[in-house]
Amino acid sequence: MKIHQLSLFIENRQGQLRMPCRLLAEAGINIQTLMLADTQQFGILRLIVKDWQRAKKVLEEGGCAVKVSEALALEVNDQPGGMDAIMAVIESAGLNVEYMYAFASGREGRAVLIFRFEEIDKAIAALQAGGVNMLDSVALYEPFEK
Repeated sequence: MKIHQLSLFIENRQGQLRMPCRLLAEAGINIQTLMLADTQQFGILRLIVKDWQRAKKVLEEGGCAVKVSEALALEVNDQPGGMDAIMAVIESAGLNVEYMYAFASGREGRAVLIFRFEEIDKAIAALQAGGVNMLDSVALYEPFEK
């Protein structure tokens, strides 16, 4: 159920966002989804890629500081109320969300929400009990591999 996410600290200046993208492209590694959060001095680039171990190695060899963390990929109906249904389960379980981001899943009428929880194992149990569809790494990439 848990997926691996790569986080990179990058300087908040021109050209720094392209560098990890270029390194991964040159290595033939596709970025499934990404999210950038910024402050005045630096940004945190979060990436989901299929071969996270190889991507980590490529990025580190390219000079990037990479942190690996666990996250959950939740599949949701891509319609009004889809997100609210998941948030209701999260709220009723008293879970703390550190951050989240979303992307189209490749499955018609579905989207994927990437969540980082303070207590990931507690989140897994609560989401399973709430009937939320969690994707493992195989299911997450399946619709994109043709």
